[in-house]
Order: sequence, then C-alpha cells, then structure tokens
Amino acid sequence: MTQSPTIHWCGTGLSAIPGLRRLIEAGHKVTVWNRTTAKAEETVGDLTSDIRAFDIDALGDVLGPGDIVVSMLPGDWHVPLAQLAIQSGAHFVSSSYIAPEMRALDPAAQEAGVALVNEVGLDPGIDHLMAHHLVAAYRASDAFDADNHLSFISYCGGVPKHPNPFRYKFSWSPLGVLKALRSPSKSLRNYTELTVSRPWDAISSYGAPLPTPETFEVYPNRDSLPFMAEYGFEPHWTVKDFVRGTLRLNGWADAWKDVFAEIETLEGAAGEARLKDMSDQFWTDNAYDEGEPDRVVLCVGLKAEKDGQEVWHQTYVMDAWGDARGTAMARLVSVPVSLAVEAVLARRIPAGVHAAPSDPALVIAWMSEIDTLAQHLQVVDHTA
Repeated sequence: MTQSPTIHWCGTGLSAIPGLRRLIEAGHKVTVWNRTTAKAEETVGDLTSDIRAFDIDALGDVLGPGDIVVSMLPGDWHVPLAQLAIQSGAHFVSSSYIAPEMRALDPAAQEAGVALVNEVGLDPGIDHLMAHHLVAAYRASDAFDADNHLSFISYCGGVPKHPNPFRYKFSWSPLGVLKALRSPSKSLRNYTELTVSRPWDAISSYGAPLPTPETFEVYPNRDSLPFMAEYGFEPHWTVKDFVRGTLRLNGWADAWKDVFAEIETLEGAAGEARLKDMSDQFWTDNAYDEGEPDRVVLCVGLKAEKDGQEVWHQTYVMDAWGDARGTAMARLVSVPVSLAVEAVLARRIPAGVHAAPSDPALVIAWMSEIDTLAQHLQVVDHTA
C-alpha cells in the first residue's frame, strides 16, 4: 500500500494559521514544524499533535518522495528548503517572490520531477490570479486587437479598518516595512520606463472602484516589468502603463513625511541601529490592539485603448477585513498557499519553478475559494 504524502508545514507565524488549519481539517497528513513548539501548539494544538521543533536536518531525515515542504519561514530559508526538497524528490511551496537563486533551481527541479511553487499568497499570489483572468478575458473579447494601447495597474495594501492618525498599523515587526521604503522600483508610465529610488518620490492618487468609491495613495514597488511576460503580454503589444504597487490610506504620505526625511539620512551600521529603534517605537505606538480588525484592499485593472478611446476596461477589486475568523491578512496569505499545496498533490502544477498558476480552471477554482475569504470581491466592467 502506497503511503500518502506528508505536508511539512514550516512556520506558524501570524500569517500562516488559517491555511494550515484548513489543510489539517481537510484530513491531509500534516507535520507542523516551528522554532518554538509551544507557539505552534497554541495555534493548531487542538487539531494535531504532530508538532516538531524546526531543524532542517531533522526535516531531511523524514522527508520522502512526493512530500511537500511549505515554507512560511523568513525568506533566507526558502532556497535551502527547496534544495532539500529536490534532493528528497519532494515538492516545495512558499508565498514569497521568486528570488534569482530560486529561479536557478528550475533545471534541477524539472530533472527531479518536482514542483517548486512560489508567489501563491496575497501579493504576490491573488494579484497574479486576477491578472491572468483579466488578460484572458481581454484576449477573448471582441475588443482585442494587437494594436491597442494597454494600461495595467495592480495595487495592494494592508491598512487599518479603523484609521489612526499614523494612517497605518503593524501586525508584525515594522522593520520590514521600513527597509522596503529604501528599495528602488521600476515601472512603466506613459510609455516610458520609470525608475524611482524612493517610494515617496512616486506617490500618486488612485480611485478604487469599491461599492462606495474610495481614494487611496499608491506607489510602485520592486521591478514591475518582468511581470508583463508573466501575465502573457506579447512583446509586440504597445503598453502605455504597467505598474505593480502598494496601496495606503489617504493622508499616509503626510503622516509619514518625517519618517521619510529621516530614512533618507540613515547610513551604515548606525543607520541600521536607528532603523531598529524606529521599528521598536512604531510597534509600541502603532501595533494592532487585540481583536482590532485589519483591512486588505487589492485592485488589479487592465484597460485597452484604440485611437485614444477606451475599448475594454475591467478591474478586479477586493476588500476584506478582520472578523471572527481572524485577520484578513492571515486568511488571504495562507489559504492560497493551502490551495497551491492541494494543486501540487493533485498533480495540477508541473515540475519546475512556478508562480501562481495561469491555468484558467485553477484560476477560477482558487478565486471561488478566495471569494469566501473577502467581504467584497468583484470584476468591475468600466465600459459596460
């Protein structure tokens, strides 16, 4: 009798729990690994006793062919765990962006016949599904024309459901948010490549097509340009705008202007130490209170123009907030991860390194599940 694969879920932090519980409750064979077993027992101990102290060597000793390693650990662990998975003939799933070192594992993963699936959380993850859906819908429409001029936006942000003066709240260490503010971005604006060294130099206003329209502050992050190919944009298409970015409450830039000014001056070891001090203070002043609801807003839009006129324009818009089920962020990061795990178990994702799937059947199935996680999810047709 063939033994069923084991899901080795590594990490039980704040954003991991709903997806982990979903897999255990569905009857999958799951071993939970966490640095502190007591913390894992607090969150899933009512469902399983198979909880172990995380150690990569101990994991390697029990990892078998066909098993799945899920990494909800800090990013430094993803590549070592993926390498371990390849060696064992096991698969790998994480919600994080595909780093160059992960991408480099593609040939070895294909040779081993295992899938290394990444970018299956909220952003990246759900945003990819929405983009694939919109591009497919546009291609299938009567408006499709290779000579159209296209504009694409994808904005996502976790914000407090009840706004505070700082216009933001933290559900984990603010250090990551502060460091991200020092990262450059690359996007396409008005047919021209836009490279920005600091987010606050490219803040703009975005009107989200929610049931009650709402305006947010947005800015580009990371390098948006490789995602044109990821989303199926043809090289010969004319692209006017293409940006993947972060969404914040109106007033955020003004509330944070002193933070921006100080970050600009920080350098070296002293600068890193100051960042840590700022992070600690922000956590004290602006952490979520017990039971306080968070909010996640995600908007992904595609517009086609011909002779200066809109001929096709749709936006996927999602609004979710914390409720009795827990935080919106935790649901929207970890449940898609669990869907990716089930897709790998069902052999719906081929060997190699992949981001969130573009397979229409999987996109529809996953979005149907995500619809249950958000309080509002719809596709707005602006040209209808």
